[in-house]
Amino acid sequence: MSSKKQISSKRNVYLEMKTIEEARKILFDHFKDYKTRIQTLDVVDAKDRVLAKPAIAAISSPNFHAAAMDGIALDAKNTFGANEESPIRLFPGKNAFWVNTGHVMPENTNAVIMIEHIQILDEHTIEIEAPVFPWQNVRKMGEDIVATELLFPRGHQINAYCMGALLSGGIFKVQVYAQPKVLIIPTGSELVQWQDIEVNQMTPGNVVESNSHVLGALCTDHGAVFEIAPMLKDDLETIKKAVKDASEQAYDMICIIGGSSAGSEDFAKPVIQDSGELYVHGVTMMPGKPVMFGKLSGKPVFGIPGYPVSAIVAFEQFAGPLLLNMQNRPLLELTRVEVSCARKIASKLGQEEFLRVKLGSVDGNLISSQLPRGAGNITTLTKADAVIRIPKNVEGISQNEQVLATLLRPLSSIENTIVITGSHDNTLDLLADHIRQVNGAISISSSHVGSMGGLMAIKKGACHLAGAHLLDPDDGSYNISYIKKYLPDQKVYLINLVMRDQGLIVPKHNPKHIQSIADLKDKGLQFINRQPGSGTRILFDYKLKVLGMEPGEIRGYENDEYTHMSVAVSVLSGRADAGLGIHAAARALDLDFIPVVTESYDLVIPERFFDTPKIQVLLETIQTKSFKDQVNRLGGYSTHKTGTLLYP
Repeated sequence: MSSKKQISSKRNVYLEMKTIEEARKILFDHFKDYKTRIQTLDVVDAKDRVLAKPAIAAISSPNFHAAAMDGIALDAKNTFGANEESPIRLFPGKNAFWVNTGHVMPENTNAVIMIEHIQILDEHTIEIEAPVFPWQNVRKMGEDIVATELLFPRGHQINAYCMGALLSGGIFKVQVYAQPKVLIIPTGSELVQWQDIEVNQMTPGNVVESNSHVLGALCTDHGAVFEIAPMLKDDLETIKKAVKDASEQAYDMICIIGGSSAGSEDFAKPVIQDSGELYVHGVTMMPGKPVMFGKLSGKPVFGIPGYPVSAIVAFEQFAGPLLLNMQNRPLLELTRVEVSCARKIASKLGQEEFLRVKLGSVDGNLISSQLPRGAGNITTLTKADAVIRIPKNVEGISQNEQVLATLLRPLSSIENTIVITGSHDNTLDLLADHIRQVNGAISISSSHVGSMGGLMAIKKGACHLAGAHLLDPDDGSYNISYIKKYLPDQKVYLINLVMRDQGLIVPKHNPKHIQSIADLKDKGLQFINRQPGSGTRILFDYKLKVLGMEPGEIRGYENDEYTHMSVAVSVLSGRADAGLGIHAAARALDLDFIPVVTESYDLVIPERFFDTPKIQVLLETIQTKSFKDQVNRLGGYSTHKTGTLLYP
């Protein structure tokens, strides 16, 4: 039996999981003194490096007495007594000398009179009406730096200003810690390189290998350089040989991506155990739980989880801080702010969770909205404004509870964010892009909680506006009756964004010949629904009632998604035979569409925000020809009412 088959018959079990603090202590207990070599660099190439030896000035700066103003240099005592009634005359070339800023002070001079305080009588005679004191308007030798002065001690990180000081002090070369060199080894039989495949040639089971490039960029952020090894298939002996060979080369750290979880073909653990020492496998954090690390040939080796968000969290919690320590660099500065959670958030006891959230400043309060938690959803990090760490001994966060969040974006950009909560629509993405064209400082943060969720967010002061398409079955109107019912004490404006077609999204060529909602029951089809409180769910329930159908008669009624695009993907993947959604989502994925209704998708804007600059930019943008043209190209939309005030 081969070694691969032997190992694949077993599964990794996290027998001794550590907390983040315990795991980090173990890591630094073993590698706290592990530093990179010392190298000599030209100062101009040493930005962000850390001094391994102190920097002592070789020359003074300035290294001569220098004029600090344009004017005349002279001996200050020759000016004493000068005033408006008794001016003193001076004679250039004899007891006064013309100088410009930065010039060497002539011999036997110790002050400069500014040119605007001098009256020129003729080319040989000038007059002054006020005295100067010794060394006035003069940069004395050594005023900034004195030769032999300690400019920076060892351990100091060189920034742009430091480079100027070093050069001014005659230090042209410095001894610094070398950048750590990291080898990143991606593993997995399912992986394909982006250079080797066309997008339309992807087959089920293929995964584009992206983690190595993300970790490489993170290495750079932590002052390291990196190499990406050729991608390795799932074979224990091949991976073991690659890691062993790498440990004997000039690398300071090795990161094996994939093969660290509890799967039967995860090889990072036996690779590290068989060739070196394994210190930790499994940390009580989410995502990133399967991370492991150990030592091979005296060097740190990490087993990084394969899911993108897990990989990033694992790197940032362990590999990144160790890279900084190797260079004596300080930990990256993190800005933390207090935020209020828009909704209750549950969390697992026993695991510290890194929750990605979007932020917006509403009425002076930072409001957080939770993003999807999946460890494979890297877009939750690209969309996130901050990360909330939920301690392992806490079951979650209550609605409106104040917690600390670590910012991923500058606070100034969050202050300029328009927070839109409510129903999902594809035109919101277009709107975000068009607003950035009009005003690059303003951005949109939209979270999809359904139309009713949007109205509740307005009620709680958790957003600037909501997207809604709530049908009133009594009169066929949209949104107004719901505003009156759920926001009776708030004055709001209702502005049409688009008219759009809602209908059944079905596979290309409609293989099951679906004609209407009634076919869902009659043909026993698998349906994918939208979440409770969404306008689409309310529409679907209304249509079922009109047809005399019960939700329990629809297979999949209880299965829901939060966006129209997610419904369309469910149909495309074969998870569902049909789903109710907008025409634009079906068209985007080349699916067929059966119209059900044309509805009004509107923006609900509280009065107190309506006249603010960023909301006015939004309202101006939706009425531009370029925005309307692009919306119409999506298909299934009409912009003939866009920007119209519908209420009050």
